[in-house]
Amino acid sequence: MSIPTLRPTLALAAPALALVLALCGCGRSAPAPPGSQGPGRPVFRVVAAESFWGSLAAELAGRRAEVRSLIAAPGVDPHSYQPTAADARLVTDANMVIENGLGYDPWIGQLTRASQSRARRILDVGSLLRLPVGANPHRWYFPADVEAVVRGIVADYDRLDPAGSAYYTERERRLLRVGFAGYDRLRREIRARFAGTAVGYSESIFEGLGRDLGLELATPYGFARAVAEGTDVTAAEKQAVDTLVSRRGIRVWVFNSQNVTPDVQRVNELARAAGVPVVTVTETLSPAGETFEGWQVHQLEGLLRALEAGPR
Repeated sequence: MSIPTLRPTLALAAPALALVLALCGCGRSAPAPPGSQGPGRPVFRVVAAESFWGSLAAELAGRRAEVRSLIAAPGVDPHSYQPTAADARLVTDANMVIENGLGYDPWIGQLTRASQSRARRILDVGSLLRLPVGANPHRWYFPADVEAVVRGIVADYDRLDPAGSAYYTERERRLLRVGFAGYDRLRREIRARFAGTAVGYSESIFEGLGRDLGLELATPYGFARAVAEGTDVTAAEKQAVDTLVSRRGIRVWVFNSQNVTPDVQRVNELARAAGVPVVTVTETLSPAGETFEGWQVHQLEGLLRALEAGPR
């Protein structure tokens, strides 16, 4: 799926970039070595650009590392986020930075380049997964990729803190086998009961999960791409989606509540009028502070209820 830029991404404003460069040029511009924070303190520091990866990083780190997510509030749009001076300082002090890549969060790359350090590890999810430019960037909605990122995070933790290797391996095992148990169970149930069921979706954020669940993604490709990229939806695509929904050609309509364009709002209203259940997904963790798996379970439960109630 070719989604090179998603919604128009605001470049880091010149004054903000100047502030970042000045900030990173003053005083210490590299992280303290792992283990140098002192007794009783975290062994190293991790900064994640977004909370979906930051949540997993924190669960895997346990007590041995401090993990901060720059985007944690559900109402913040990661595409147009503009970093602050405080963000710049967190990146400067981090021993590891996790970014999504694939054109999703270029602003975090500006921060890491402004405070370069050979000692800092950077985990770029798109690069870790060896995905080409233009691939769907919403990899946290691709369950197999989530597991690959979990293992990638642990591999970097092992390099930063070899003494904690057994600890990180155990936390990875518990997360994937115990923490993800509800997430995995709900996905199996939906797949077993509703594989092949036609659903509509507002944009590409749902693509990976929808395919994992075996659902038929009925929205025309051009509509989902245009909404994701912030470009105009064609009249033909609007008509196709409107007809699909108003004639109850789908069991549910899934939309990203953090990207509600006029076209998406119109389809939401059409779906409700036609008696098609409307399911909400979000781009970042909701509520703030929820774990990755808790967030996903809540959304899957809502999807399952909607599939059970939708038109047959």
